[in-house]
Amino acid sequence: MRDQETMSRSPELMSAGDTALFVVDVQERLVPAIAGNRRVVWNIGRLIEGAKLLGLPVIATEQYPAGLGPTVPELAERIGAPIGSKLTFSSLGCAGVLDGLDQRGITKLLVCGIEAHVCVQQTVLDLMAAGWKVYVAVDAVGSRFEVDYRTALARMDASGATLTTTEAALFEWCQIAGTPQFKQISRIVREPGPAE
Repeated sequence: MRDQETMSRSPELMSAGDTALFVVDVQERLVPAIAGNRRVVWNIGRLIEGAKLLGLPVIATEQYPAGLGPTVPELAERIGAPIGSKLTFSSLGCAGVLDGLDQRGITKLLVCGIEAHVCVQQTVLDLMAAGWKVYVAVDAVGSRFEVDYRTALARMDASGATLTTTEAALFEWCQIAGTPQFKQISRIVREPGPAE
């Protein structure tokens, strides 16, 4: 068995050292219309908690907050960082939203948020065009209608984004069992989800 310190890892895997979490437009006036919104927000909250625990940067944007309201309180209190405000559907319309990530060695972004077929999809496609390796947590994105959600996932997948889940991402960031961080990630994963 190879030593964990020298084990070579696939470049397709995320790690706490090369990945940031990108939360797109989870706002008070948008969330109620999203199919399965309680589970989507719950999964985004778990991703934020895991990212903070493991030291990943967390980026968040809001689409026209004057009209759509702020980020939902249960996520806003966890993010704790300035949130970019935008009028463009793509989050790359927020000036400086990615500033400093390359100096930290970040080359990968895990995207979550709403709506899958509008702001999430346009953000993902623009991030890939800008040279980022992009992952989408399929259980932490949502749309009002199933056809939009499914079509957006298929389009992002076909365009080169890597589809994953909240639990897979948390364990991928953690990489190894038996650490205090692993125990905390395991606790996050075992939390019962909301009843829909």
